[in-house]
Amino acid sequence: MSKVHAIYPGTFDPPTNGHLDLIARGAKIVEHLTVAILRNSTKGEPLFTTAERVEMLTEETRQFGNVSVATFDGLLVDFARQEKADAVLRGIRAISDYEYEFQMAMMNRKLAPELETIFMMPAEKYTYVSSRLIKGVYRLGGDVSDLVPQRVVDRLRSKVEKDAQGPGVENPL
Repeated sequence: MSKVHAIYPGTFDPPTNGHLDLIARGAKIVEHLTVAILRNSTKGEPLFTTAERVEMLTEETRQFGNVSVATFDGLLVDFARQEKADAVLRGIRAISDYEYEFQMAMMNRKLAPELETIFMMPAEKYTYVSSRLIKGVYRLGGDVSDLVPQRVVDRLRSKVEKDAQGPGVENPL
């Protein structure tokens, strides 16, 4: 088996157990996996800063000796070349994900024919989980503790409480 360096890109705002499931399984099949956090996403203003997302993912992937966390801007293929990566790892939860991811994979292949795309499905219990849903459910008082690591729940609590108080108001707790 050849030595493969793969990149798992995303916004990870916040990291979910679905993300961590793919990281754990991806780390088993590649020599090195770089979790790459996109700094400037077209998905709007993130809840967590880039530094907070790096810290959360670094904490949650510490047990893997072959996983690192990095950030990037711009084209994924440029970052992959900079990192000397061989492949991109992408998660697919549903058919709608596949259509989008297929288009991205084909464009990446056009731009960087040497870069392969590896599609993986998360564990069944995470197939409906997305960062967007986690944020929405949590903000409305729903329990997401089975869907994200406890450290992420703690950070969500802190972030949402701070946002609810408004700017310039100290948390009395």
